Amino acid sequence: MVKLIESPRPLLPEILSLHGNWKAGKEALICGNARLSWAELIARSNKAANGLVSLGLERGDRVVVLMSNSVAMVEVLLGAMIAGCASAPLNLSVSDESVDSMIEDAGPRAVVTTRDQLARLSGREKPGIRYLSTGAVAAGWTSYDELTAGQPAEAPDVTIESEDLLNIIYSSGTTALPKGIAHTQRGRRDWAYDLALALRYHSGARTLVTIGLYSNISWVAMLTTLLAGGTLVIHENFDVDRFWQTLLEERISHIAMVPAQYQRILEFPGVESADTSGLQSVMSCGSPMHEELRKRLFEVFGCGMIELYGLTEGIITTLDPEEAEGRWRSVGKPLIGTDIAILDHEDRMLGPGENGEVVSRGRIAMPCYFNQPQATEEVIWRDEKGRQWLRSGDIGCLDEEGYLYIVDRKKDMILSGGQNIYPRDIEARLITHPQVMDVAVIAAHSRRWGETPIALVVPESPGDMDTEAVMEWCNRRLGKRQFLADLILVDALPRNPNGKILKRELRRRFADRVYS
Repeated sequence: MVKLIESPRPLLPEILSLHGNWKAGKEALICGNARLSWAELIARSNKAANGLVSLGLERGDRVVVLMSNSVAMVEVLLGAMIAGCASAPLNLSVSDESVDSMIEDAGPRAVVTTRDQLARLSGREKPGIRYLSTGAVAAGWTSYDELTAGQPAEAPDVTIESEDLLNIIYSSGTTALPKGIAHTQRGRRDWAYDLALALRYHSGARTLVTIGLYSNISWVAMLTTLLAGGTLVIHENFDVDRFWQTLLEERISHIAMVPAQYQRILEFPGVESADTSGLQSVMSCGSPMHEELRKRLFEVFGCGMIELYGLTEGIITTLDPEEAEGRWRSVGKPLIGTDIAILDHEDRMLGPGENGEVVSRGRIAMPCYFNQPQATEEVIWRDEKGRQWLRSGDIGCLDEEGYLYIVDRKKDMILSGGQNIYPRDIEARLITHPQVMDVAVIAAHSRRWGETPIALVVPESPGDMDTEAVMEWCNRRLGKRQFLADLILVDALPRNPNGKILKRELRRRFADRVYS
């Protein structure tokens, strides 16, 4: 009898290399004016990997990536992976001081920028780090383009182990200072496998990416498409007109965006008659989507939409479009191979219909926060069998069928007179008022109750809103303990690039408000 010899499951560098061979002539990447085949993308990524190795970088070294969306950024991210290094792509919208602190935390051997980001670091370089930039470079910097141009198109001879770091994604910092969320070669591969199944990716996928490649949302779209051997279409930034144009011209089948982007594309003139028949998978994540917007997307997109709730740390649930009817506020069930549970304030598991913290366990969970063992320990809960679960910091509940509903962020919860008030419940009411365009509810100081909810509202038409009347309208639809103490008009709500409202900033801005 012939016995098959088992071999280790290939990691992403090997999988992508095989695509470069067997899918050589197929389009892999479209960005700007560039259209690269799989053979070309892998050759260029190998050149980037060899360039990093030629600078002295070794397996496990970190590469900070401060780049705008471009072919070069894809090359660097894949090249670092192929070289056995860990990329740390940074959010371009944060301050220079935050960039400095994240570079300090990552401890990189190299920093790579696109030309438009060069000035943010020039003159503030740190010793022991090689600085590279596309296009013109500053004194003491290395030209990325010149470095990679002369490198071999074959992958460097580097041994990569499954538990080696593949990347570090820095948290959005909506409730605290950003932390480096570490992911391994094995973990990212398994994450991409499981997400590809849940989000219906395949080799024919043509995926549009409109968010910066520093975002984990973009990594969802990027890695699932690349794993399946599909085609990535990457925009330098989000533009509504270009979105609709690209949807048709490039025959887009898969998209992954945040609710704020979907809101904008639905405001496009003629959206009712737009041809969306080519779409196969529309995914929304990053921040909560209110019920009316979700229903509207089902009207515009024939394939419906997949709601994804998740943390970069490794908690994910999805709601399939076929299961959305009657569950418009649900975020679905756990990703294949993972488990979720709800804990009370004493870490006891709760049953259906009871609110508590969402925890999860499974193979996609991060191994740690980079360089922060205490922070890592704080998000781990161990059950009676010694199994490790990851705390989400979100309050949720399961219904009788096991569908998850997110109630609110644990840190955003308002404690008023000993009662828990969840801002999201109030926001869900206010957003349905025809004069309300955007809303955030936060806690304010109350002499009587300790805390009381106030609403910060962006009106549809500035100057036309009777705030007292709208607040009264809302309070009539709320429980007595949920009553708003105030409704304040604002021009805009601060959000991170993934669309999450930065309530920490709002609480700081309105910290001096005191109510009776």
